[in-house]
This record gives sequence, C-alpha cells and structure tokens, in this order.
Amino acid sequence: MELLIATHNPGKYREYARLLSGLPVRCISPAAAETLLHVDESGASFRENASLKAVANAVASNRLTLADDSGLEVDALQGRPGVHSARYGGPGLTDTERWQLLLSEMKRVPWAERTARFRCVIALATPSGQVRVADGCCEGLIAFQAAGDNGFGYDPIFWLPELGCTMAQLDEETKNQISHRARAASLARPLIDRLARAAGSS
Repeated sequence: MELLIATHNPGKYREYARLLSGLPVRCISPAAAETLLHVDESGASFRENASLKAVANAVASNRLTLADDSGLEVDALQGRPGVHSARYGGPGLTDTERWQLLLSEMKRVPWAERTARFRCVIALATPSGQVRVADGCCEGLIAFQAAGDNGFGYDPIFWLPELGCTMAQLDEETKNQISHRARAASLARPLIDRLARAAGSS
C-alpha cells in the first residue's frame, strides 16, 4: 500500500521515510504521485492545518495520506512563531533569515526565560476523508547564537539542555529519536499500520 507524504520539503520527506520504515506501506512523494496540491494553511492550530492538507491530498490522490503541521513555540514571544513558523517575517525569507529575525527579537531575553518547544501534529487521512491525528513535542531553549549544520528550519538555534547542543548539531539517528517529528511519528506508526492492514483485508 502506498502512503503519500504530503510535503514539498525534501528534508521533511526524507525524515518521514526513515521514521516510518518497517511499516506495510511504501512512502511516496507528491511529485511521484503527480499530486502537487498547495493547500491554504488557514487553520488556527497545527491540528487544523495538518488535517486540511491531509484530507485535500488524500482525496486528490486517492491514497492514504500523511500531512503534518509543525513549528516553534517560544514562551517569551507568547507562543510565536507557532503556526506561522514557515512564514515568519513574511514571504520570501530563507530559513536562516527567519531564525536571525527570531534571535533579534530575543536578544534581551535572559537564559532562564528562553524556553521553547518544537511541536508537530501529524494527520492521517483516507480517500474517504477519515482523519486520525498524533502529536509530539520537544522541549528546549532558544540559544543566543546559532550552531550546527544539520537539520533545517530553526534547528540551529534550538538548544537541548539534556544533550548540551542544538538540534542542528545532532546526528540524524539521534534526532530521529528525540525530535517532535519523531515523537509524533512514533504515535502515528500504529495508526498507519492499522489503516494499511484494514485496507489490505478489505
């Protein structure tokens, strides 16, 4: 059975393909499925946006579809950038420009008040429009300066106190054990397994 990973982010697609390995599904990209929908993320929450994307792509492709919405919540910024993480600062900015903007907004915030979390909500949708969700988060702090060359997005400024490094300094294997996406995917795995086996027996 094919599982469409509804993301146009190649880094995210690769992570999900690894995180979901061993399940009775074959992960495919929107390009491989010839389904390149750009869904308006008009929801007020990660859950709403993930569900919108999953349902639209599942109906269009006639495949079981996984979509997520994820982002960074910074307590000192009242939860921003949140659902706007990928669009923070306006259209056209690079990942580096977005985290540079965030660091500039945080420059007077002391270490103890730089608490933040990465949050990820995964939505699984069937072609009939049924939706299941799983969510995960990873707690940390906003570093004073960027470090590391791995990962993407805000990884270079997200400090993991228990590991003494940023998310971008982790090797792939470690990140895929502790990240918000890894934690959401671990909860999504049994849901995908049940949906795939049910489809196979029908």
